[in-house]
Amino acid sequence: MFENMNEQQAREEILKQVAAYCDKYHNTKKEFKEGDRIPYASRVYDSEEMVNLVDSSLEFWLTAGRYTDEFEREFSKYLGVRFCSLVNSGSSANLIAFMALTSPLLGERQVKRGDEVITVAAGFPTTVTPVIQYGAVPVFVDVTIPQYNIDVTRLEEALSDKTKAVMIAHTLGNPFDLEAVKAFCDRHNLWLVEDNCDALGSVYEIDGKEKLTGTIGDIGTSSYPPHHMTMGEGGAVYTNNPLLHRIVRSFRDWGRDCICPPGCDNFCGHRFDKQYGQLPLGYDHKYVYSHFGYNLKATDMQAAVGCAQLKKFPSFVEKRRHNFAYLKELLSDCADKLILPEAAAHSNPSWFGFLMTCKEGVDRTKVVNYIESHGVQTRMLFSGNLIKHPCFDDIRGTEAYRVVGGLEQTDRIMTSTFWVGVYPGMTDEKIEYMAKVIHEALEG
Repeated sequence: MFENMNEQQAREEILKQVAAYCDKYHNTKKEFKEGDRIPYASRVYDSEEMVNLVDSSLEFWLTAGRYTDEFEREFSKYLGVRFCSLVNSGSSANLIAFMALTSPLLGERQVKRGDEVITVAAGFPTTVTPVIQYGAVPVFVDVTIPQYNIDVTRLEEALSDKTKAVMIAHTLGNPFDLEAVKAFCDRHNLWLVEDNCDALGSVYEIDGKEKLTGTIGDIGTSSYPPHHMTMGEGGAVYTNNPLLHRIVRSFRDWGRDCICPPGCDNFCGHRFDKQYGQLPLGYDHKYVYSHFGYNLKATDMQAAVGCAQLKKFPSFVEKRRHNFAYLKELLSDCADKLILPEAAAHSNPSWFGFLMTCKEGVDRTKVVNYIESHGVQTRMLFSGNLIKHPCFDDIRGTEAYRVVGGLEQTDRIMTSTFWVGVYPGMTDEKIEYMAKVIHEALEG
């Protein structure tokens, strides 16, 4: 097939065939029938993603390369931030975001073991896990319903002389009260980490300006597998702070002091002429380590898919907003049995899901079982109340964490809340069917 082609012509022919394959075997739409499975999330892609993926594989670079550079550049441009670091998952993004705050390079603002980080228990565990694993102390604050975000009236009560940071997520795309949280952090000189994994594309108005969530605090994080866009596994850490960016890169890339990209030597021009720690003068800078880091880079094949997804992303956000609004309209007559979600003030969420809390007398288990049995996938609000999980068995009641007041709303979420998806691949027909099934579940 390739006998009379040069390498570039052969590549173009391969990619042409890949596009045709994808169009024929991946992008054929099946007619929806009632009872067909409706997942809470799913990939939305076309031949561009597959072509990019194969294009990257043909180079066989495999680790971070040109597509990674393109993704970090374009993602930074979309967010309006100076620095972005691609990583292999949202959990890794949260790990690096927190660990960056433990760097000695931050001086008096360094988070040390025993210092406290304000957060919530109603969420995904990896927002909290790095804090506990490092030996800092998460301080859990209750949330509000129907926003499902941190109760900002409890922030001052949560504060102590050991508090160094606030690290919380925008729940299912709904921003937390950034105005209040940011003011609190500024007032007390605290770091603010926005776990933006479920909220990419959400907008919040602060100081008279609309900004994307994840860009208002000191560090933002994102995640990709079933989230607002896909690239297989993947995530990102972003910031406007040059020092934090340098630290993030160090923790992502083995903890090394050097900033040379993979495959590049002597980027700084001082590879063999400086003194580091107690090493001999001129020790190879590529093997000098300023942090106890990790290898959490993504592959260039993942980045290649992400580059194609970024081009579609604004349309994904609009479709999520449409699906959410349509489902809320269809369920508006269920307010006597369900608490329907409300967007945070001053926000325009990029919804990841549609949260509902069963009112008194409505059995969540029966409702969810009915909905699931009719083909609609449901999810809990992740951990519900994280401190009730087995992972806390060995530290429950110790000084490894602290709870401020009661977690009444968090416990209510644990027992009474569930959600369904609004991902951009859903049609109005599917939204209507979901609403129909939810109505039936409540009537049963």
